[in-house]
Amino acid sequence: MTPPPAAAARLDSAHLSLPEKKPAVVARLDNAPLLRSEEKSAPGGAPARADRPFKGIALILLSTTFLGVSDVTAKYLSASLPSIEIAWVRFLVFALIMVPAMVPGSPLFAMRINSVGLPLMLMRGAALLGSSLFFITGLRYLPIAEASATGFVAPLFVTALSIVFLSEKVGVRRWIATATGLLGVLIILRPGSGAFHAAAFLPIISALAWAATLIMTRMMSGKEHAITIMTYSSIAGVAILSVLVPFVWVTPSWQSLMFGVLIGVASTVGQWIVVLAFRYADASVLAPFSYTQLVWVSVLGFLIFGEVPDGWTVVGAAFIVGSGLYTAHRERVRRSQLLTLEGETSPNA
Repeated sequence: MTPPPAAAARLDSAHLSLPEKKPAVVARLDNAPLLRSEEKSAPGGAPARADRPFKGIALILLSTTFLGVSDVTAKYLSASLPSIEIAWVRFLVFALIMVPAMVPGSPLFAMRINSVGLPLMLMRGAALLGSSLFFITGLRYLPIAEASATGFVAPLFVTALSIVFLSEKVGVRRWIATATGLLGVLIILRPGSGAFHAAAFLPIISALAWAATLIMTRMMSGKEHAITIMTYSSIAGVAILSVLVPFVWVTPSWQSLMFGVLIGVASTVGQWIVVLAFRYADASVLAPFSYTQLVWVSVLGFLIFGEVPDGWTVVGAAFIVGSGLYTAHRERVRRSQLLTLEGETSPNA
């Protein structure tokens, strides 16, 4: 799965210690928020953040085209190749891109782990792999607009997980936003109706795995370099999939292989552009524009697969997008209050 840029919004200001403002995610190069620098240069030479929202918006719009192309291509390949094999090619390309960070003596060498430990690094890679694998499997059976809209529920899962793993306090307003988003999921899935397909749960599981990825990213932020986290995620993904792929291997045509490479490149480039976007604007500013990914996948789904989103999918997506936008808004308000009060949490957050 190519995780939606909006998924980063929820962790963009996760409270661990104040008044510092730590980075947060999207990774798939999936940890965009980690490269999102602090107001002043972060340790290790991360570029300082600049307040240029229009440039950030332009970059996030550009990123959605790459991420949309990656998802549509994955759906196309799912008709002829097993999901595990598609994911293996995707992670192999990811790992090859990260090779300079694996070579000792390279200026980009980033295999040294500072404090979080190897197990957490590998767990994050496994969660990232699970998110990708479940989403690709779902694409095999579901219209791409439906799968993508359901995948945007990840920030809502982060709201719940942040209570347990980040010791956050989540107020009534954000719980209402979360419930609204989950209602949108139910509208899309319509369990009990003739339109329901059991595979509809796969993008939800993918979103949950992605939320776990974001939580672990936040736990490592400020302790490990983003490039280190990305490198170990690529290694973990390739290692796990290399064990599994021989059991399902289907020899791909050259065309399928090229499409597989396209998935890896488009996903990696798209997420790296997200990294750049977060250097120029807050997540709460970028979140509304990241939802244009739904537009791209819907248009491409119609042109390539002849899929037209039904009314229920559109209504459900509206609920999910609305809840995500409100959550991003509350994060902006909450962060402002936290900085003003120097660590006192707003009861209305």
